[in-house]
Amino acid sequence: MITVQLNKRDFEYDIHSLIRAFYPGVDVPLYLEGEEEPQGFEKKLEVCYSEALIRLIWRDADGKELARRECAVDFYADRKQTKNALKAALYELLSEYTGQKLPWGNLTGIRPTKIPMGLLEQGWKNTEIADYMRKTYYTSNEKTALAISIANRERAILKDIDYQNGYSLYVGIPFCPSICLYCSFSSSPLSVWKSRVDDYLDALCREIEQTAHIWREKQLDTVYIGGGTPTTLEPYQLERLLDKLEECFELAHVKEFTVEAGRPDSITAKKLQVLKDHPVTRISINPQTMNDRTLEIIGRRHTVQQTTEAFALARRIGFDNINMDLIVGLPGEGYAEVEHTMRQVTALAPDSITVHSLALKRATRLNLFKDQYAPMSFVNNQEIMDMTARYAAQAGQFPYYLYRQKNMAGNFENVGYAREGAAGIYNILIMEEKQSILALGAGASTKLVDGERIERVENVKDIRSYIERIDEMIDRKIKAL
Repeated sequence: MITVQLNKRDFEYDIHSLIRAFYPGVDVPLYLEGEEEPQGFEKKLEVCYSEALIRLIWRDADGKELARRECAVDFYADRKQTKNALKAALYELLSEYTGQKLPWGNLTGIRPTKIPMGLLEQGWKNTEIADYMRKTYYTSNEKTALAISIANRERAILKDIDYQNGYSLYVGIPFCPSICLYCSFSSSPLSVWKSRVDDYLDALCREIEQTAHIWREKQLDTVYIGGGTPTTLEPYQLERLLDKLEECFELAHVKEFTVEAGRPDSITAKKLQVLKDHPVTRISINPQTMNDRTLEIIGRRHTVQQTTEAFALARRIGFDNINMDLIVGLPGEGYAEVEHTMRQVTALAPDSITVHSLALKRATRLNLFKDQYAPMSFVNNQEIMDMTARYAAQAGQFPYYLYRQKNMAGNFENVGYAREGAAGIYNILIMEEKQSILALGAGASTKLVDGERIERVENVKDIRSYIERIDEMIDRKIKAL
């Protein structure tokens, strides 16, 4: 345990996140000076704020001072500058004490590409942005170059998107064949809800009907049906959903219509044909790994063979834009296992590959029952990430979007790779938060983007509550929008 004592509450998230980046998996309770100190800690950080100075003192369990940093600030003049100064001082302290340099430096709580994207829009040159990121955030040369190159690609991909007069649509299907060990999404096993899927669709179709008019004067740019696993729906249910969307929304100008087919064990020829008969342009078939032993450990009730068969089936039916999601850092997998996955996946020649670094969130079974999985290794490192990038490049795919989450294996990132013309536009829009998104379904979060200001309108996550309170969900949107 590492405790943090503050003389006043401010910047707690940034402090907590940065310490956890250096000490993954360690508890980091924060408390105010004068409150009861947590017992059993190994290290302690004292944070003292004043109007002109921030003082950081790093101590051991006996109170011995191990390191110290001070930074001059005008605490109330510019909050961003104050936060940057605090994080720089804390990063220097922890880096010196541990001997570690983090690939993303002190960046926490921000999508790395937002920084170069914003500076590019202000007219900065790539070299100026790189110098700024390295000096301000201590990002490595490799990660700095990655963020800047992706920001430039994102700008090129989004050049024809009208942020102000356009919007995107998200539709959530919160059912899965089974719940994966690492999953923290709003999804439920289909076996529990099979008798109520049609009730859920009744509510969802009502929400579609009642909200489609809200942005009728705007142009719909992208549609994304996610979850969960949308292909847990039966063919007639998929048909019903897609018919309703076509009936209620103007799809003539949609640049991309994605359906997450997701789990290979949910894919059939009839379901894929339903998608193909509607204006779906992009699907995702997500193996996560091409190692059967790992699939069994993480609760994916399908095999590698089923993945390859589902992919081949989708190609035969005519899908020419297929994404595949992979996860690095899964239990028991190291360099050799991930390379095996990359070799198998690139041999299939998908149009895009998304490489996720495992994030151990609190609500996952992997975290809730972590003692059960303690003997297993969770490995990610720069060599593995470089290898995945190399295989993607050999397959003719370039990195086009990037984001990070808390508690990621190895403190790395998620990167989307795609061949020319196959980049996921919706993925960029939702990460860069440049366009409003109308989100429908249980657990869906509508985003209203107005310049730098973002307002969210949340739907309840619980499926039963969503069905029973659907009119309330609709009213929330109508009032907010």
